[in-house]
Amino acid sequence: MKILIAGAGEVGAHLAKMLSKEKHDIILMDSDESKLAFTRSGMEILPFTGNPTSLGDLEDAGIGRMDLFISVTPEETTNITACMLASKMGAGKTFARINNYEYLLPKNKEFFQSIGIDSMIYPEMLAAKEIVSAIKRPWTRQYWELQGGLILMGVKVRENAPIVNKYLTELAENSSKLYHVVAIKRGTETIIPRGSDCILAGDIVFFTSDKNHINEIRKQAGKNEPEVKKILIMGGSRIAVRTSQYLPGNIHIKIIEASKEKSIRLSEMISGNVLVINGDARDTDLLIQESIQDSQAFIALTENSSTNILACLAAKRFGVTKTIAQVENIDYISMAERLDIGSVINKKLIAASHIYQFLLDADVSNVKCLAFANADVAELTARPDSKITKRKVKDLHLPKDMTLGGLIRNGNPKMIDGETQIQAHDQVVVFCLDSAIRKLEDYFK
Repeated sequence: MKILIAGAGEVGAHLAKMLSKEKHDIILMDSDESKLAFTRSGMEILPFTGNPTSLGDLEDAGIGRMDLFISVTPEETTNITACMLASKMGAGKTFARINNYEYLLPKNKEFFQSIGIDSMIYPEMLAAKEIVSAIKRPWTRQYWELQGGLILMGVKVRENAPIVNKYLTELAENSSKLYHVVAIKRGTETIIPRGSDCILAGDIVFFTSDKNHINEIRKQAGKNEPEVKKILIMGGSRIAVRTSQYLPGNIHIKIIEASKEKSIRLSEMISGNVLVINGDARDTDLLIQESIQDSQAFIALTENSSTNILACLAAKRFGVTKTIAQVENIDYISMAERLDIGSVINKKLIAASHIYQFLLDADVSNVKCLAFANADVAELTARPDSKITKRKVKDLHLPKDMTLGGLIRNGNPKMIDGETQIQAHDQVVVFCLDSAIRKLEDYFK
């Protein structure tokens, strides 16, 4: 596939690197030539210095031959204009990064498609929704509601957990199909488990289940369910604003922002249960003054990954139960895990998850990149006569780096085991390592 990406910022550069590894023909465009310097380090990415709203620059970049045009510059108006131009000039599909949630409302979808914009993404809004999910289930590392009532959750199990030192065959006998273990993160390795694998203390275990059995998984993982009443947020970013708007009104929220001017703007934007404080959240005296010891959650959302990680460590020392860090430097994610800081939010991976859906030929309704696990979760619809429907799961000979986590049939969630026969139009949840996502097409198309 020929893909032109406009914007060599953190999202655009990450996408270009990721997609080039999948053997796509990538052109990365930016008006700032210095941002394209990394493409000269042996990567199969063609840099192009130009403006994505310039007809001449788009034409010189070969827009008419592109299967997909992705505009992820920091400016929403630039992205929308660039996609409109790219569509009129012959690009197959267009994808725009935005920062106005109203554009994503279903009633506006037809309008944007009529002007040449096939899909849009608001990474900050999606990040805020992930944070809210993590706050609602503070005992989880990852919590994701899939279609039809299926749930995916990642939980770090402690020594007292009933499932510790148990083999998966034993758990399968006792769980009566209440849940399915789809992956185990142990140290730096992600394991797609088989029946002979054993769960150890300190593992991050990924489960699929339905909403009726969430508490059973919590108990099996040895977790309590603390009630979150007070939250401290470090950094008044757009993610912070969206998070405070999405959280329930009975939670008391304090946003600590270092910039006085930004603090004033935030105070005007946010009301109700949110208090904006001008100060440096790295100052432990300020944190104590703002009662961090009485907070159940701390969320670090500055643009500096290392600052966010260190701030979460400090919060844990004050006894905060749930900490969440925005970590945009992907190399720091493994460090954050080793330091046991809690949940990690990464806008690059969120954007990559959604753009994957454009690149897979199979009927994919959702894809999620899991920051901690170096893995992907995809929701796919089984087509009539597709390979996945031909045999029982145990006879499909799925790759070792792929497992089926559950399915939705006629609107009802079901767990999957070796005896399950996938049927046409089933919506199937697949958990796979990064290297395996392209193999999905062989089974579902």
